[in-house]
Amino acid sequence: MTSIVQNQWYVAAYGREVGRDLFSRTICGESILFWRTEAGEVTAMSDRCVHRRFPLSQAPSHLVGDTVVCGYHGFTYGADGGCVAVPGQTRVPRTARLKSYPVLEQDSFVWVFIGDAATADATQIPRAPWLDQEGYATVSGMEPLAARASLLVDNLMDLSHETYLHGGYIGTPEVANTPITTEVDDEAGVVYVSRHMDDADCPPFYARSTGIEGRIVRWQDIEFHPPCLYLLHSRVAPLGVLPNPDGTDPGGFHVEVVYAITPETESSTHDFWAVARDFALDDEGVSDFLRESNRTVVLQDVVALDVLENVLTGEPDGYQELSINIDTGGLAARRIIARLAAEGRGETAVVPARTPAVTR
Repeated sequence: MTSIVQNQWYVAAYGREVGRDLFSRTICGESILFWRTEAGEVTAMSDRCVHRRFPLSQAPSHLVGDTVVCGYHGFTYGADGGCVAVPGQTRVPRTARLKSYPVLEQDSFVWVFIGDAATADATQIPRAPWLDQEGYATVSGMEPLAARASLLVDNLMDLSHETYLHGGYIGTPEVANTPITTEVDDEAGVVYVSRHMDDADCPPFYARSTGIEGRIVRWQDIEFHPPCLYLLHSRVAPLGVLPNPDGTDPGGFHVEVVYAITPETESSTHDFWAVARDFALDDEGVSDFLRESNRTVVLQDVVALDVLENVLTGEPDGYQELSINIDTGGLAARRIIARLAAEGRGETAVVPARTPAVTR
């Protein structure tokens, strides 16, 4: 049974990736062609010509105005996916139409809807406004992951792994040793996991970017919108410096870490990542450091999860994993994703009504 959730919006690209060159990316097993019209609007359609399935992203296919000309036999398509010309005849077959996809550009991302287009509701797309908002500076990228999307969800919902996998970058002993709190909004379908460290070592990721010396207050507040958008609201400040009672926080440094988790296939994933900060906005040195540091951290995850995918592929069916307290957020995310997957198949989800119990 497929693990890909249908009838959902997914991040397909950064807006900067899509221009007047034909651009293709596989999303949830579907090869999709993206390009901008002359008016600058992003359009999305199947990347396979209806005639002989030639990829329209493959040269010598090309754009002429707001039409795509197949580089194999010249079938030509409009921005809505409809064929407007075929070689050697004036009549266009009624079935000569590419699948088109609802698409929306928002918060620097290009979102695409996978499933029944009639059910697409752009108001359901979760927001990450910091990525193109005044008062923040952002670095971002994407890394391919040769592992199923659920492994990346598990990884991000349990940040205790920072201590062991990302030591020397973002991990310190306090991350693994500090208990978490987990809240689940089943109606909204959002999972919240918080870890507040009142006295922690300052990892290089923050020491070099903020200039803080010595120990810090470090908060990690996760907000996950299953199946695909992960937000980490991170706050660091010198030891003892807390927000004001009115909510203002001049002594804190705030970093919004965003991951868009987009299945490519059942066993591969597009790992979009972005780091937005509200300090040192014009300091290119800080931007370069955070870009390279976060990419290094992402690649450390990629290596570990690629290994884990290979391990799980070889495991016998029915293996029973062990879960502990730090897994409550990840287990809640699994439950919501299972429900969404069942709904996408038109089924009633057979999943626990509450987050599964964990070993204490």
